[in-house]
Amino acid sequence: MSGTLAGIRSILSDERGSGSVLALGILCAVVVVAAGGLALAGAGAAGARTAAAADLAALAAADAAAGRVGGVPCEIADAVARANDATVEACGQAGLTVTVTATTPYLGLAASASARAGPPEAPG
Repeated sequence: MSGTLAGIRSILSDERGSGSVLALGILCAVVVVAAGGLALAGAGAAGARTAAAADLAALAAADAAAGRVGGVPCEIADAVARANDATVEACGQAGLTVTVTATTPYLGLAASASARAGPPEAPG
């Protein structure tokens, strides 16, 4: 019986330290998943900030196009976008309607959003 006990002890002694390695592996996996989740959350926030900047820029430009405020609509859109940490990539005006496309950088990539503003269209 002591031979069997010695064999079991021998097997168990070979496994010493494996729990630490397993715990370290699990910890690394948790860190990688958390970092990925934070990156995705940040990308979502960057997209929302970009959309808000494009909306505000288009609204301000539409006010200029309608004559409510002075200035050139696309120049005003650019100033409003810059104030919101975005860059106007495209700005177009068709009558009193202005369309703005803005971008913001995030982790070496660019979040992009477009917005259109102007007077309401007549029901047809």
